[in-house]
Amino acid sequence: MTQTQPPQETPAPQENSPPPPRTSPELAVPASPGPSTGRLVGVDLARALAVFGMYVVHIGPPLSATTGVGSWIRYLADGHSSVLFATLAGFSLMLLAGRREPKTGLAGRQAKARIAIRAVILLALGTVMAMEYGGVIILGFYGVYFLLALPLVRLSAKTLAILAAAFALVTPQLAFVLTSLLTPSVQESINAYDPLRRLSEVGVLDLLLTGFYPALTWMSFVIAGMALGRLDLSAGTVRRRLAAVGASLTVAAYGMSLLLAGKHALRSTAEDGSSSGGSGSMPPGSGSMPLDGGSFPDMPASSLLSAGPHSGTTFDIIGSVGVAILVIVGATVAMDRLPRLRRLAKPVIAVGTMSLTAYVGHFLAQSALSVPAGTSTQQSWVPLLMFVLGATVFAAIWSRFFRRGPLEYLLNAATKPAKHIR
Repeated sequence: MTQTQPPQETPAPQENSPPPPRTSPELAVPASPGPSTGRLVGVDLARALAVFGMYVVHIGPPLSATTGVGSWIRYLADGHSSVLFATLAGFSLMLLAGRREPKTGLAGRQAKARIAIRAVILLALGTVMAMEYGGVIILGFYGVYFLLALPLVRLSAKTLAILAAAFALVTPQLAFVLTSLLTPSVQESINAYDPLRRLSEVGVLDLLLTGFYPALTWMSFVIAGMALGRLDLSAGTVRRRLAAVGASLTVAAYGMSLLLAGKHALRSTAEDGSSSGGSGSMPPGSGSMPLDGGSFPDMPASSLLSAGPHSGTTFDIIGSVGVAILVIVGATVAMDRLPRLRRLAKPVIAVGTMSLTAYVGHFLAQSALSVPAGTSTQQSWVPLLMFVLGATVFAAIWSRFFRRGPLEYLLNAATKPAKHIR
């Protein structure tokens, strides 16, 4: 498609290593001190990969028009890139609220105020963009995630992990039941009193339940990311355990889905209208917004056994979290253990430090250049490659002169009033 700036206390740079990165989710937050720059550089690299994954889905050819390696790239980007963003958003919340130890007292109140301000700004920006580009815009959903996560920012990694697991096991079934009861007349009645729905096609009901990235099921990713944020990703033992957990979740979830639902369990249904439009395969503004995870009121309960991209099922959530963990851990290990690769990847890492700018910018550029979205009309990979190159060059040049991306700077400036909280 369509989740992860301010001055940061960064780790002391290692000899011959690049300057510490400005960690910035789509929603940008400061980093905390720690023993290894590789940890934060890896998070920025993972965020850049999520940005490029979004580009693949929004600008690249649809899955039906790809073959071979291209099909695998398109399939992996579909759903997983936005999930990676949401997971990194949770990680970034912990950077703001206190990395290993939650901030308390005055610092804690100010941190929560900064998170709340970010949430409101993202909700407003997402609503404005949805007026033009439709429900595939993820920023408004991010705003809701941040608000819902506020009561959780002081929880331990263990508690957050248990909570994320509980959400993954319960919320897809709850969403299925609620959407099955949500008749068109009920939706119309709710939307009639929704000011957000009057402005764009994304209202409160969409943000919470029926949109492309509904908070009810997507909070699992955010909370999982918050749990990761409480861990020391620079520790080898933690990395090994996380890699094992990520691999186990991925294999178990997708394996069980295949076993229970058959060979088509992992099929991407983004292009046949039976999945959430979060894949971005539908043109922005199409107005074709199915219910979460393809859970149309007339879909059978057996659909809850599938695990395709954006299916919104328990298997999809668990498997996608596993993939996100593997990407984040893999990126941190690569950046910490391979200094030459870290230097070569510096322009790409720069994209991760200004992912909000890269995300919003690609929509604006797409409109200005009249580049078709990832629909059947788009057959070439060239536009995608040009966007990836353009974002990388821009981020590399900008980061040489400024600490934050343009939108990251504005977002940070907007949170300054939080320091007056007492």
